[in-house]
Amino acid sequence: QVHLKESGGGLVQAGGSLRLSCAASGRTFSSYAMGWFRQAPEKEREFVATINWNGVITLYADSVKGRFTISRDNAENTVYLQMNSLKPEDTAVYYCAWARGQGAAVSTPLYDDWGQGTQVTVSS
Repeated sequence: QVHLKESGGGLVQAGGSLRLSCAASGRTFSSYAMGWFRQAPEKEREFVATINWNGVITLYADSVKGRFTISRDNAENTVYLQMNSLKPEDTAVYYCAWARGQGAAVSTPLYDDWGQGTQVTVSS
């Protein structure tokens, strides 16, 4: 049974940092790309970052490029999202997701499994 569990969310002031973690189980973690998405109140879920199966390729939404870093530890079956210089507009529930294939993917239909999310709130 596939399971994704996010952690590390919380309340932070603008300009601060948070590191999200996502522990994965139920599939061969190192064989698949992973992604982070977010959903703010009354908005659609949007892509944040993705990393391919071996961590060599990463892609980011323009809104977070240069501030967020996605990484993975295949030995620990965990994907991370380091978020720096946070802004109030980064406030959302953040979800990690397991892609269908090895390649980095930016579209939600390319992901099969989702975590329950972790809340990130950035105060101004």
